[in-house]
Amino acid sequence: AETSLLCSETYKQGRFDWKKMHEDAEQLLSRLSIHINVKEQLAMFSIAIQQMVAIARAVDISAGLLILDEPTSSLDKSEVKELFRVIKQLKEEGMSIVFITHFIDQVYQISDKITVLRNGLYVGTYETSSLAYLQLVSKMIGREFTGLDKKLENQETTAIQGEKIIVLKSYGRKGKISSVNLDIRKGEILGLAGLLGSGRTEIARLIFGIDKNDEGTIEVNNSMMMSMYPKKAINSGMGFCPEDRKVEGIVGDLSVRENIVLALQARKGLFKYMAKNKQEELANKYIELLTIKTPSSEQRIEDLSGGNQQKVILARWLATNPELLILDEPTRGIDIGSRTEIQKLILELAKEGMTILLISSELEEIVSICDRVLVLRDRHIVGELNNNITEDNIMNQIAIGGNNNG
Repeated sequence: AETSLLCSETYKQGRFDWKKMHEDAEQLLSRLSIHINVKEQLAMFSIAIQQMVAIARAVDISAGLLILDEPTSSLDKSEVKELFRVIKQLKEEGMSIVFITHFIDQVYQISDKITVLRNGLYVGTYETSSLAYLQLVSKMIGREFTGLDKKLENQETTAIQGEKIIVLKSYGRKGKISSVNLDIRKGEILGLAGLLGSGRTEIARLIFGIDKNDEGTIEVNNSMMMSMYPKKAINSGMGFCPEDRKVEGIVGDLSVRENIVLALQARKGLFKYMAKNKQEELANKYIELLTIKTPSSEQRIEDLSGGNQQKVILARWLATNPELLILDEPTRGIDIGSRTEIQKLILELAKEGMTILLISSELEEIVSICDRVLVLRDRHIVGELNNNITEDNIMNQIAIGGNNNG
């Protein structure tokens, strides 16, 4: 750990003064009430301790400004509390701190002023004590909402029909999202709504097994499992279209045909290779079904437009005939025509009996498509809407911390 706290005084005449380095590191960390063996490798310590060491390094160089970019994203509550103790101590000693986070509750716990950015543009800077939570949400979204100062009235809700095909019980992963309890029912379009960083994608990745849980259980069609991983998810009838299609979705150097058959080939196994003519038949079927604009199935996918790339990813999972299709921001960054086509397709798939888990930052899309909506804030499910699904009601639940009777 001490090598992360090096200063010029410990390097003399071509060698390190290890004794002084150990002493300086211990003194710096002690100043922040952190007592560890500084001779141990930093990687052996928790993320929280690594954060503290980074902060101590900044203190060592007598920084007047400390910038913390999402420092609590991988910390649990007790670790966040300890980090905030250190931040407050440094503030009292005269250091200025920029704290960047998606956790709105933490902003109110730690900050004196709040600066809001939206889509890369500066919105404004406000005194924390004078900026109501509801006003902050509106500034982040970029529109005013009516009735946000009133809690939702209890309303009689219509039960969603269909058996539960996925049930999460206290399912979570430390540093990602914890103790999720939810169910997904056959034939419904379930929406996950919330601000950026609220935990929507984290839930999707846990369900599909991209991120492995470290607590709770998952039931798939009444079969209880302690954990999930992608191969098991595919074999269990799931498909997953990720948020970042460029990084996690398409394989740019492969053709449209090869991208479409990827998931189905993975389910069959490496030793049950699909004949090329079968691949072409399958690819052409979905090119026609989804009106994918491409010269041929052999066109490299990276040469297609964003909307058509998204359709190819959809085709990949539709080819596996999934029971549950997870769509993370399926219409982000595509033209209005492709957006409408994909939204219509989602509705048609649900009508035919497929279950959809939809994540979207566009509240209008959530409202127009979903049968039921779970609302998230700061990586917790804070509310559920079965009917009366409106943009205002979703934002209201985000702002007031939820009302499960909506």
